[in-house]
Amino acid sequence: MELHNVKAYYRQLVGSTHRVVRAVDGVGMTISEGEIIGIVGESGCGKSTLANVIMMNIRPPLTLVDGIVKLYSEGREAVDLQRLSREELRRRIWGKEVAIIPQAALNALMPTLKIRKIILDVMKSHDPDVDEDYAINTAVRRFRELGLPEYTVNMYPFELSGGMRQRVVISIANLLNPRLLIADEPTSALDVVTQKMVLKILMDIYSKNIIRSIVFISHDIATVRQIASRIVIMYAGKIVEEGSTEDVITHPLHPYTDGLMNSVLTPEDEVKRRGVRFIPGQPPDPSNPPPGCRFHPRCPYAMDRCRREEPRMVQIDGNRLVACWLYTSK
Repeated sequence: MELHNVKAYYRQLVGSTHRVVRAVDGVGMTISEGEIIGIVGESGCGKSTLANVIMMNIRPPLTLVDGIVKLYSEGREAVDLQRLSREELRRRIWGKEVAIIPQAALNALMPTLKIRKIILDVMKSHDPDVDEDYAINTAVRRFRELGLPEYTVNMYPFELSGGMRQRVVISIANLLNPRLLIADEPTSALDVVTQKMVLKILMDIYSKNIIRSIVFISHDIATVRQIASRIVIMYAGKIVEEGSTEDVITHPLHPYTDGLMNSVLTPEDEVKRRGVRFIPGQPPDPSNPPPGCRFHPRCPYAMDRCRREEPRMVQIDGNRLVACWLYTSK
């Protein structure tokens, strides 16, 4: 999948004033076949909105203002997703090509419906004529692969533990073997043991080629490090750094990335010697971002140019990308 200069804004009416929240503002990225990519950033930086853009799940108040979102399928021409109607997306793309484990997945299951009914609703939304026995048998096979007993399909969500509910959500998201899976904070609100189990499940379905690629969204750097081969760092609706997981974590380039790495405990001796530091200030209001680099009010290296001009993304050392005037020639 390729995204070019994507701008997705929330338009809100506050009193008599229209407020525009620039949740994703000029994002470009590539998701390659066979890779697991992590998207990291503070709460409110635009990660979940970007997930909706990748899915092309655009509904008011969210609006796709600009940009291109293209999906490449084997043996077929690239599909320009914003040209498809919602019905075409549901029939051709969602669940089959791209699927999502939604944020707060533990609350994604209707508590008054048995898992069986939820499965049938999902399958029939893609194929109204699907045979019910086939749908349930497909789900049971997937449940077994993820360590869920067969009788789970006849239970209500409230009868399941948090870990079982998470596995049910993952199973349902992968019923149609999508090529790309978006996991939006899949380990949040879970204990450490269950988090490890969820990561193992994701790696298992990836290694079995049930899915080809994963976009793993989180604010937990340590968790992303366990699963992703490449990391994208977002700040205030923009991508500020991108590179291999180990390169970004051990040798961050952007001052914001450096601040993130210094604000968490890691096993590296160097970080231990420096001690844990926090990033001063608060992220900017996405409806009124500062001019120039959006991180400059919090950046210890901010220059006059940072306050006036927005830095462009430049390539450093092979596959490292960073948007910072410290690395951009004048």
